[in-house]
Amino acid sequence: MIKILAIGGSNSVNSINRKHAYFVASLFSDATVEKYNLSTKEIPLFSVQLESEIPFPEEIVAFAKMIDESDLIVLSLAENNGSFNAGFKNLIDWTSRIPKRKIFGEKPMLLISTSPGPRGASSVLEHAKATFPFRGAVVKGSFSLPSFDQNFDTETGITNPELLEKITAIVHTIQAEM
Repeated sequence: MIKILAIGGSNSVNSINRKHAYFVASLFSDATVEKYNLSTKEIPLFSVQLESEIPFPEEIVAFAKMIDESDLIVLSLAENNGSFNAGFKNLIDWTSRIPKRKIFGEKPMLLISTSPGPRGASSVLEHAKATFPFRGAVVKGSFSLPSFDQNFDTETGITNPELLEKITAIVHTIQAEM
């Protein structure tokens, strides 16, 4: 049995990326899924000055431990103005300050994204695919879900048969490698 850490890369209470990550993680068979909800975390805004003034946030240590205890990360990225959501960026900025650590701990990752628009947050997805390997992610696959409101139902998940088939094939390929 594999242990999956599912993360929605947004601090929005109603994050569509959290829904997307949790659904895609549920497609893996013989797996347990630990869900990380960034909107419920109180993490101070990172700065070098603040880092020298306060104790290291316990939430960041707990997040790094969740990564370390997982076999696979399913991360769905939100795109804000062509880049990462500020809450998610803050999370990885703090995590990068843990001594002798690459953020994602050399863990396999399925990197996904979605947005209400037709590009499905593809700009931030491409940026992450290019940079996350330098931050300790072993990117095993990627997928962008366009037009979230037209292609996703909260009860049933991805409703577009072609897109569901595509992500299911990616999941099966990754699972076969694990």
